[in-house]
Amino acid sequence: MKISDILSVLESVAPPHLQESYDNSGLIVGDPNAEVNGVLFCLDSTEIIVEEAIARGCNLIVAHHPIVFRGLKRFNGASYVERTVIQAIRHNVGIYAVHTNLDNVYRQGVNAKIAEKIGLLETRILAPRPEDFEIGAGLLGNLPKPMDEAEFLQHIKKTLKTNIIRHTALRGKPVRKVAVCGGAGSFLLSEALRAKADAFVSADFKYHEFFDAEGRLVIADVGHFESEQFTIELLRDIVQEKFTTFALHLTEKNTNPVFYC
Repeated sequence: MKISDILSVLESVAPPHLQESYDNSGLIVGDPNAEVNGVLFCLDSTEIIVEEAIARGCNLIVAHHPIVFRGLKRFNGASYVERTVIQAIRHNVGIYAVHTNLDNVYRQGVNAKIAEKIGLLETRILAPRPEDFEIGAGLLGNLPKPMDEAEFLQHIKKTLKTNIIRHTALRGKPVRKVAVCGGAGSFLLSEALRAKADAFVSADFKYHEFFDAEGRLVIADVGHFESEQFTIELLRDIVQEKFTTFALHLTEKNTNPVFYC
């Protein structure tokens, strides 16, 4: 089996043309015609991930976040990006990223996985593209039954495995309709408000952006890594559905660069 066979399966779910213009999804390092021995799925393809891939006999890394966003002018190991790419090339390890194209699909996308973990039903794309209502940013759905706001935040803590949630003031109203967006989702706040969501679960809100909720919903900022951590399960499952017996591994390394005390 070739690397290209794995990529074809992933791209059948998240076609590269669906990525945003600023993105760099695709095969970043490696030969698509090389034989693949094993695949390691991760959120961030850092140096420790390449080391793990080598140790586990995997010559393909499938990451959510691209290790390279902008052009590299030098390869002298001055940054973690350069060191990761150099290490991958040296050991013939391919690196593939499936980022905003996976964010933008509905049925097997990043936000569908978050909605599944939270337990949302009757979901739909929050900000669909005009040409296709199953393509777009964010997701909107309903809890099986309304929850008290404090209860909802505890539910999010448990299901998304986070110890800290930055949130706006509680309104004293039940939560039933919930908007979600994996990663940095503040650009969708206006859409969540327009949809009359009771809560918006996402990450990377800036201080002044919390004011923009204006008491009309509860923003629950769970952290970037925390909101997307289950994406590696999603990627593994997409490939495993086609290649049931192939060597597919979830990383055992935590690449979250943010720590709390």
